Amino acid sequence: MRTTARFALLLTAVTGLSGLAVAPATAAPVVTIDTGHVDVFGVAYEDDEFHLHVHDEAGDVEHEPSEVLLVAKAAAKTTVPADPAYAFLGAPGAPVWVLPEVEDPNLLWPGIAAEEVEPGVFVDGSLRLHVVAVCGPDDFSIFTTDAVGAPTVLVDSGNGLPDRIDLTPGGHQHANWAFEAAGSYSVTVRAVGTLAATGERVVSAPATYSFKVNR
Repeated sequence: MRTTARFALLLTAVTGLSGLAVAPATAAPVVTIDTGHVDVFGVAYEDDEFHLHVHDEAGDVEHEPSEVLLVAKAAAKTTVPADPAYAFLGAPGAPVWVLPEVEDPNLLWPGIAAEEVEPGVFVDGSLRLHVVAVCGPDDFSIFTTDAVGAPTVLVDSGNGLPDRIDLTPGGHQHANWAFEAAGSYSVTVRAVGTLAATGERVVSAPATYSFKVNR
């Protein structure tokens, strides 16, 4: 496990950026989601700008990131495999909370979706989600696993940020979301892309997502 000092520094850096100040708790109602299929990083491009949101598939409802608390229940707790490929999660046998790539009906099933971005709007390969800051008690990562269980790391706050996730316009994907300690986390992202028609690079405003990991 890594120390928490770096996260305190990240928190200072994030809150010091324009537009990233934390809103008062009374600014919006908080919707808590702890089960079901939810596109946590939902990306849309409308009226010449990006819109980042949370899409709860169960009720087909979209929420602003600031309105939602996403919960990893205690049942998500497991241990780091004794496999060097998983060293990014910490020491073998250490606790880790994983929201899995394959749906578990008892847990939150987080997705990453660009289904509301029309193909052809952006130059091929230019649409991405940048994870720019993570604040929490320990590290956070997103990774996929292949048919034999080998991981491909998309995001790892433990080795420095930003990290990027490549998106396919009109596409949708799932991965494993891992938290290395219980507690509260915030994850801040931006969407970026290059418009096919003009060559202009478009960058979204930052969006911060809140997570609670239960013991």
